[in-house]
Amino acid sequence: MVLGNLSGGRPGGLPPVRPSASVIPWRQGAAGIEVYWIRRADAQPFMGGWHAFPGGGLARADATLPVCGTPSGAGEGPPAAGFPAALREPDVDPGPDLVPGLVAAALRELFEEAGLLLATPAPDPSRLAEARRALLAQEAGFAEILTGLGATLDASRLVWAGRWVTPPFAPLRFDNRFFLLEWPATEDLQPAFHPGECAEGEWIPPAQALERVWRGDGLTAPPILHILEVLRQQGPTAGLGRLRDPSETNLGPLRKIELRPGVLLFPLLTHTLPPALTTNTILLGTGEAVLIDPGSPLDAENERLECALAVARERLGRRVTAIWLTHHHPDHVGGVTRLRASLGVPVLAHPETAGRLAARGLTIDGTLTDGQKIILAGEPPLEVTVVHTPGHARGHLCFLEEAGRSVVAGDLIAGLGTIVIDPPEGDMDDYLGSLAKLAALRPGTLFPAHGPAVKDALGKLREYIDHRLWREEKVLAAWSRGLRTPEEMLPTVYEDVPKEAHPLAARQILAHLERLRRSGRLE
Repeated sequence: MVLGNLSGGRPGGLPPVRPSASVIPWRQGAAGIEVYWIRRADAQPFMGGWHAFPGGGLARADATLPVCGTPSGAGEGPPAAGFPAALREPDVDPGPDLVPGLVAAALRELFEEAGLLLATPAPDPSRLAEARRALLAQEAGFAEILTGLGATLDASRLVWAGRWVTPPFAPLRFDNRFFLLEWPATEDLQPAFHPGECAEGEWIPPAQALERVWRGDGLTAPPILHILEVLRQQGPTAGLGRLRDPSETNLGPLRKIELRPGVLLFPLLTHTLPPALTTNTILLGTGEAVLIDPGSPLDAENERLECALAVARERLGRRVTAIWLTHHHPDHVGGVTRLRASLGVPVLAHPETAGRLAARGLTIDGTLTDGQKIILAGEPPLEVTVVHTPGHARGHLCFLEEAGRSVVAGDLIAGLGTIVIDPPEGDMDDYLGSLAKLAALRPGTLFPAHGPAVKDALGKLREYIDHRLWREEKVLAAWSRGLRTPEEMLPTVYEDVPKEAHPLAARQILAHLERLRRSGRLE
C-alpha cells in the first residue's frame, strides 16, 4: 500500500499517456557502431539515474513549429506495429504514429539534451551554445531561438525506428516514437550533454552499453535494451525492420520487462491504493523460477499472466516451481489461488503471513524465514537470500539476488510515493529498522511492488529513513504545542498531502506517536 498524491492518476484508469519522441544518434566508430546516450540526473523524480536517448514529451508549442522534410520510413506499414490488441491499453491511440508537432518535439529535445540542431540553412555553430543556454534557462522559446538563428527545423536526416508505450506501473507514461540519426565523427559539431536534467552523455558501442546494464552499473528501459541489442546484432540498416516492429519482445499478451538478468516484471491491475494502480508480479530466475506476488484478482489479468508465463517457459526456459509472497495484503495475493492451481506449484511465505492468510481461508504450503538461502538452478543460477523486513506487515519479506544485488522489495519501498504504516499490523520502529537492515546489505537495484525499479537503492532507503524522521519531528513539534490526536495534528504534520489522503496520513501519525511513546519522548 502506497501513500501519495491520490489525484495522480485518472479515476478508474491508468495514468494518462503523453506523446513523446527520442532521437538515437549513431556513428561508425573505430570498432563498429556507436550510439550517443545520456544518463538522467539522480535527482530527477522520474527514472532518476537511468540511461536514455535524447528525447522528451510533446509540448504545446511544438505543433506550431514549421519543419522541412519528413523522417524516412515514417508512416510505412500499419500504425503501432508490434502492438497486438492485447498489449494496447484502452487510452493509447493506435492511430497515426506521427502526430502534429512530434517531429519538432524530437528535434527540440535533441538540441536541449545533446546540443545538435537539425535545421536549414545550417546555423552558425559558434552561435548554438548561447542559443541552447538561453533555451534551457527559459530566457527564450524554441521558436524565438530558431527565428534568431534564421533557421527552420529539418527532419530529413531522421529515420523512423519504432514506437513504444511506457508500462502501466509508471506514474508518468509516454507513447514514445524513436528516430535514428547518423552523426559522423567528421561533423564539426558533436553532441554534448548539459548539466541539469542530464548527469552525463557519451558515445558507446551497443555491446558495451548492454554489458554495463547487465552487470548492474546502469539501468535503462525495455525499448533502449531492445534497440541496443538490435544495433549490436545487425546495425541500424539491416536491423531496421526489427526496430520498427518490436513484437519479438512480447511474451504473449505482455511486454517483456527484464531490467536485470533473471528479474521479469509483469505489472498487473489490482485493487490497490492510488496513486498506484498496479502490482508488479515478478518472475525471478533464469531457469528454475519463482513467481512473486501474483496480486491481481481480475480474471483477465491472470489470463494474460498465465499466457505470458507459458511463453516465458517455452522461449526463455523459465519454469515456475513455486509462488513466493512478500506479505499478506490483498493486492499481493489476489491471484494466488488461481495461479497455484493452474501452475501446480506450492505457495511459500513467512509464518506470520501464513497465519494471517489462514484466517482468510488461504493455505500456505511452506515457510520462508530470515536469512534462508535458496539457489534457483539456471544459466546462470541465482542465489537468493530471504530477508525478513517487518514494519509495513509483520511477515513482510524481501528477496535479495546475491550476484546482481537486485532486491524484490515488495512494499518496503515504492517506486512512487511512500509506504503506509498502519498500526497495529504496521510498526514504525520495525519499519525504520527494516530500511536500515536492507541498506546494510548494500543492495543494487530495488524492484518494488508498485511503480518502476529504483536504480540508487541506498539513496532511496536513506531518503525513506530521512523522510520518516523528518515527519516524526513534525509530530513531536505538534505534541509540544498541545495537540494530542492525529486529527488535530494533520493540518500541520501533513499539510503537503491532499485531503483525500488524510485518513491514511492519520494512521501514519498514530504510528509515529506509538514509536515516540515507547522511546519516552512524549511528556
